[in-house]
Amino acid sequence: MLDPRLCRSFLAVAETRSFTAAARRLGVGQPTVSQHIRRLESAAGGLLFARDTHTVELTARGEAMLGFAQAIVDTDERAARHFRGAQVRGRVRFGVSEDFALGELPEILRLLRQSHPLVDVELHVELSDVLAQRLAGGRLDLVLGKRRPGAPGPGRVLHREPLVWIGSPATVLTAGEPVPLVQYPMPSVTRQLAVEALERAGLEWRAACLTSSLTGLRAAAAAGLGVTVHARRLVPADLAELPAGLGLPDPGDVDLVLLSRDAAEGPVAALAEFVTARIGDRRDR
Repeated sequence: MLDPRLCRSFLAVAETRSFTAAARRLGVGQPTVSQHIRRLESAAGGLLFARDTHTVELTARGEAMLGFAQAIVDTDERAARHFRGAQVRGRVRFGVSEDFALGELPEILRLLRQSHPLVDVELHVELSDVLAQRLAGGRLDLVLGKRRPGAPGPGRVLHREPLVWIGSPATVLTAGEPVPLVQYPMPSVTRQLAVEALERAGLEWRAACLTSSLTGLRAAAAAGLGVTVHARRLVPADLAELPAGLGLPDPGDVDLVLLSRDAAEGPVAALAEFVTARIGDRRDR
């Protein structure tokens, strides 16, 4: 009844909430994914997704299908690994900017461990520019970080994300006073873009707090010491996107990029695949 191929298509659509993104993740055409879902819905006796031109949501029947489909796919993959013999194994030196580490990273590593249990990860968390320098120096194999939009450089742009001003929900700015900034030290992509946006708008600013960690930035912003710029998809749960009524200028966008030292192979390629699927697929949502 539940063909593993159909289940893979179902799980991809369920996670991405997009038939287009699911097709790209699976390396097939969108009509193939749609056909798989129709066949699975026929076998299940009803609709698994409620969809229109803008949204794709699981129905109650679809929610019930999740556990069964995942179990079938997991069993199929374990069998394939067992009879294939050679498994992907090795260590990946992976650099991640801290906002990814507290947001997207746990799910990426969970998927990697589930699919490639013999791949070990040596994790480095730092500012994006620092990680890029370490990669160029041969001290890292793979880096997930941020870069100014359109800036030249190696690697693959996975997604372009809007930047937003964030702070405490109770933040109030006094007209005529310098904007208090909570900042990372240099080099920091978001710090540079925040300062440039303020200066283009003719607004004065002051360094209300300088911190080298996202934990420190969150604490300072939550306490009301100042405001900062952050990628919208990575905004910490205890902070809020600030309203346009505060008069802060549009800080623009930032590119989310994946860099590897050499042609990705083995464990590096395995991790890069999950990073690309997790970050890149969001562009169609």
